Amino acid sequence: MAFLDLFVVALIPVLKTLLITAVGLLLAVPRVNILGDAARHHLNNVVFYVFIPALVGGSLADTVTATSLVSLWFMPVNILLTFIIGSGLGWVLVKITRTPEHLHGLVMGSCAAGNLGNLLLIIVPALCEESNSPFGDKLTCSANGQGLVSLSMAIGSVYIWSYVYNIIRAYGNLNGKDIAKASTISIDCSGKTLDMFTENYNEALLQSRHSSFEDCEAPDVECAEEEELSIVLEDEENKKVTVLTKIKLHVDAFSDKINLKMWLTPSTIATIVGLLIGVISPIRKVMIGDNAPLRVIDSSASLLGEATVPAMTLIVGANLFKGLKKSGVGLWLMVGILVVRYVTLPIVGIGIVKAAQHVGFVGSDSLYQFVLLIQYSLPPAMAIGTITQLFEEGESECSVIMLWTYGVAAISLTLWSTFFMWLVS
Repeated sequence: MAFLDLFVVALIPVLKTLLITAVGLLLAVPRVNILGDAARHHLNNVVFYVFIPALVGGSLADTVTATSLVSLWFMPVNILLTFIIGSGLGWVLVKITRTPEHLHGLVMGSCAAGNLGNLLLIIVPALCEESNSPFGDKLTCSANGQGLVSLSMAIGSVYIWSYVYNIIRAYGNLNGKDIAKASTISIDCSGKTLDMFTENYNEALLQSRHSSFEDCEAPDVECAEEEELSIVLEDEENKKVTVLTKIKLHVDAFSDKINLKMWLTPSTIATIVGLLIGVISPIRKVMIGDNAPLRVIDSSASLLGEATVPAMTLIVGANLFKGLKKSGVGLWLMVGILVVRYVTLPIVGIGIVKAAQHVGFVGSDSLYQFVLLIQYSLPPAMAIGTITQLFEEGESECSVIMLWTYGVAAISLTLWSTFFMWLVS
């Protein structure tokens, strides 16, 4: 494939994203004020609860079967490695650049989670359509590519809302309270309640001790013994309260940092449902296909899912309005994110995929290898913008990061796609 043709293939999806981002920015301008704070909040909830689950569940149900799931077992491992390695590099980056603590989670999430969905949905079929593509027959390549991309998108969504979500939440300076918009219930674990309990308990204990001393009319031996016993009991009770308080504080701090409820997000539930529909043959025959009795459910889910990418991108563009005026993303931090995403991760990915192929974890299918490789070279996931919007933390900075990473992705994706195609052909 000619370099210019590949450049156009890589440029089109990125250019679409940037154009929709510009529309979102325009809608957030005060003179227009269509995507103000309240509108972004409500649209973000619709994306979180409706659009993303419909996209993930519908794509999986349509394309994944029991046979393909077994043969593609290495893909979840590969994507998990991209998240772990990327977040590790992001942690090193924030330490080097001395990034403000409330942005640590955003930077680590941007380095960890790539756009494993909509970009691949455009790039992979476009590569299959090329006459000189190294992936064989067009129809076979397109069908197989759709299944690979759908599985990649679903797995990436699960990791984003279980791994990246909690990273951003842990560094978001939420001070023990969760965001109601994320549909979670949280108790204030700042320690104030426990401190008040300890103070009240000690006060009651001292009053009790004072009352017992008043009952002693003379400082005889019996009263002295009672006083000594009271002091010992007080020390023991204070020690117990202190230990219990410390244990309680540690447990509360852990539960505050890791929100286990978000492991079962709408997108995760949709992934489970989509896998069950695709893998269980009787259910699949009832819901999937032109002659399926309940095919209208699948069609409706697909229709809703198509709105996911435009809605998320509009939100990112609207948040960009604040970021253009003032942003906490410095030059060197932005350069570091670009280096992590477009230089370090792809090089690491080549070593991992080639090692997996050498030991037999990955077969000889060139398209499968290409998808595994390109998962290391994608710009940050748009869902990160949804997470920052949920927490109202770092929205403008996230938009600036998206603007620069997607702008550079036009060149980066072209170069890496060319090299990966040469590598697997």
